[in-house]
Amino acid sequence: MLAADLLVAQNIGFGIIALLMIVGALRVVTVNNVVHAALWLVVVLSGAAAQYLLLSAEFVAITQVLVYVGAVMVLFLFGTMLTRARIGAENDLNNKNWKIAIPVSLLMLGV
Repeated sequence: MLAADLLVAQNIGFGIIALLMIVGALRVVTVNNVVHAALWLVVVLSGAAAQYLLLSAEFVAITQVLVYVGAVMVLFLFGTMLTRARIGAENDLNNKNWKIAIPVSLLMLGV
């Protein structure tokens, strides 16, 4: 009887984590801010690690947290914050160097 109750609880936990991962994945692609999308991706990747724990794959879960949630997401957020574009309207977006750009791009096309 105890094993059956444990399986039911494990299935309920699996469903809750899967639902949180689906909501997080939908928020990743629908949110406007890139940093918020990265944070929602952390939720999805953490949910994947929790699913691995429910499947008794502890090493894979720890690797998921260390590699993806820890390293990749920190690198992604660091790169996003470093390459942040200026906020506000640009006055002159037309670059006047097209006379130089055409021969250079034709040269690169030939290479």
